[in-house]
Amino acid sequence: MVEISNKQLAYGSLVIGLFATLVAVASGGGIFTMLGAAIAGLSTLAAILFLKYGYLIVPLFTQKGNILVVTDTGYEIPPSQDVVVKKSPNGIFYASAFLVLKIYESMLEKSEEEVMNYSKFFERAISNIKYVTKVSYLLYAEDISEKRKILETKKAEAQLRLAREREKAEPDVLKIDRYEREVAMWAAQLDSLTKGVKPMGVVAYVMTTASGITKEEAITKAKAQASELKATLSNALNVEVEPLTADEMLRVLEWERALPTSPEELENQVI
Repeated sequence: MVEISNKQLAYGSLVIGLFATLVAVASGGGIFTMLGAAIAGLSTLAAILFLKYGYLIVPLFTQKGNILVVTDTGYEIPPSQDVVVKKSPNGIFYASAFLVLKIYESMLEKSEEEVMNYSKFFERAISNIKYVTKVSYLLYAEDISEKRKILETKKAEAQLRLAREREKAEPDVLKIDRYEREVAMWAAQLDSLTKGVKPMGVVAYVMTTASGITKEEAITKAKAQASELKATLSNALNVEVEPLTADEMLRVLEWERALPTSPEELENQVI
């Protein structure tokens, strides 16, 4: 697949910043030093933004410039960068959209009755969907080194989100419930580490595809299906469901052809 990732854009910005810094130092003062320093600062800021918020920034550029990305496999990425489109030999267009499931509870931490109820809710949600849906789980054994620090940080962040939501004049009950379960999940994982249990990582995503006589029809249908899936799965499973765009969507599309070969590779790819 031919693409420029957010990391590549970030590294490119850093290279420009480094060059501008060298120009500023070599100039020995004056307007070129000031200009080089300004470019270096802006390039560094751009690199940080591409790394942290590239999935939001890149679609804005493609939308404003009306840029259509075409991969070497024949897939088209429209300027919105929220679906992938391919035309079949018979002239029918197919558009696919992807969603990520943010699951804050492990099946290992549930009772047998809770696991059965969760399965029923999932089956009930899927039974209401009238089109083919693919739900994928990528599982891997995590390296426990540095895991404790990561879990402690995530727990603290979740506690902060929970506290802020509770302090609102009209707090969202569903959000509070999710944040509470997220805090409990991080706490349970920390407790498991203390007991010597090796942690398991999971990345869950959903794929839905729609067809149409025209490209626009296929895209519209795919987006509608994605919106319906988001509402259905979010309400039935009480989890956060978000659409994947730009780099994140392309990464999941690549996973349809080849999976990461190690836990480290998968963790590096997940934003």
